[in-house]
Amino acid sequence: MKFVDQTRVFVKSGPGGNGCVSFRREKFVEFGGPNGGDGGRGAHVIIRAVQGLNTLVDYRYKRHYKAQRGIDGSGRNMTGRYGEDLIMEVPIGTQVWDEDQEFLLADLTKLDQEVVIAEGGEGGLGNTNFKSATNQAPRTATKGGEGEELYIVLRLKLIADAGLLGLPNAGKSTFLSAVTRAKPKIADYPFTTIAPQLGVVGFKGNEFVIADIPGLIEGASEGVGLGHRFLGHVERCGVLLHLIDAVQDDVVDAYTTIMNELEAYAEELKDRPMIVGLNKCDATIEEDIEEKLELLKEVCPHPIVVLSGVTGEGVEETLGALWKIVKNDITARRLGDQADLEQLPDDVHEDDGDWSPV
Repeated sequence: MKFVDQTRVFVKSGPGGNGCVSFRREKFVEFGGPNGGDGGRGAHVIIRAVQGLNTLVDYRYKRHYKAQRGIDGSGRNMTGRYGEDLIMEVPIGTQVWDEDQEFLLADLTKLDQEVVIAEGGEGGLGNTNFKSATNQAPRTATKGGEGEELYIVLRLKLIADAGLLGLPNAGKSTFLSAVTRAKPKIADYPFTTIAPQLGVVGFKGNEFVIADIPGLIEGASEGVGLGHRFLGHVERCGVLLHLIDAVQDDVVDAYTTIMNELEAYAEELKDRPMIVGLNKCDATIEEDIEEKLELLKEVCPHPIVVLSGVTGEGVEETLGALWKIVKNDITARRLGDQADLEQLPDDVHEDDGDWSPV
């Protein structure tokens, strides 16, 4: 399935049904009076976050959504049926923006969270509503209200417990395929991954979701290389694994490039929990690794691990470090923002057992 994380669609709610002009007509009832019913309300357009979706591809090929019109009122004071609301199902983590992407209309981050993006028109009034002491046979009814119509932009920001980031060809896809059942495209050239990938990691009886973010480059925070689209997915991750290619000459430059782009895009990202991984250690000599490790320690305040996604060296230690942070993040979300991370609930598994890709 093609990954689509942003699309523009047109939505229109249903107009209300018209009110009815009608009079009671029965045998031996000469002046029955008005009995025209009201029109039904037009259908709303509702956007709802559901499980099982991780792309907006359905909205790439169908761009116009129009809800049902309310049914007209009828005689015998019968109100018209309401239009059936149009439900647009989107992945959890979808944001709804106005056409110019200046105003955030909704941020759907929870299962079954929904928003009425366009309200249906009110139903018109039947002539019964206009009866009075001085006008007992009104022939007046009103039309139903018009529905709302607008263009909106749907933007998906994946929600994952952990996110992989780094320069192109840092080995992110290899790591993802090694620890999950995800099968991203792997090749020895930059920008092999052109769309985020999700995988579920199984570690010592626990599971967490990890996202492979396509390689970032200098200027990503200004939109270079679709940087805005990719950096948006980083915002939802509880912890980041920053992979650096141990084979390249300047590992410090690789680290600072990504950190500068994160801070330029959203300053709070610089304080996001992070683990730095010196990847591809199987492709270089031990002395070279030690030298680059010392250089990184001088500029990097985060924990640093040495690993290889190909041979598995250091992978278990890396997952253990990720899970420790993810576990606390899950606990904080469960207990609220003021949770004491040291007081873990009993149902959070301890780090025991063997890990395996899920």
